[in-house]
Amino acid sequence: MSEPVLHRGGCHCGAVRYTVRAPARITAQSCNCSMCARTGFLHLIVPAAAFTLDAGGDMLSEYTFNTGVAKHRFCKRCGVKSFYVPRSNPDGYSINVHCLDPGTVEALTVEAFDGQNWEANAASLAHLST
Repeated sequence: MSEPVLHRGGCHCGAVRYTVRAPARITAQSCNCSMCARTGFLHLIVPAAAFTLDAGGDMLSEYTFNTGVAKHRFCKRCGVKSFYVPRSNPDGYSINVHCLDPGTVEALTVEAFDGQNWEANAASLAHLST
């Protein structure tokens, strides 16, 4: 694993901005659940302490469904969900790798995650937010 760096990212219109400390060589999950399949979200799950919302807290809207544990947050202006609190890791954040600014990601490895069978597979993600 590479040393952590500061990645910056945000929504399309720039209203929501954040900083996340994560490796320069990222391993992300591509999920096939009903939400991720529709939005193309590519997950970089990090502990809450590794994430800082720098701007746009007032521009975030929240959507929940099913158990209500996941907090899907998106920009009220452009509609982009650049990060959220995932049900699998409610003690952390899932960052959409597609929403990171260019320049700090050295390499990206994508792993498939079977979110269509979430209950059987969710525990495999628990370590990512510790």
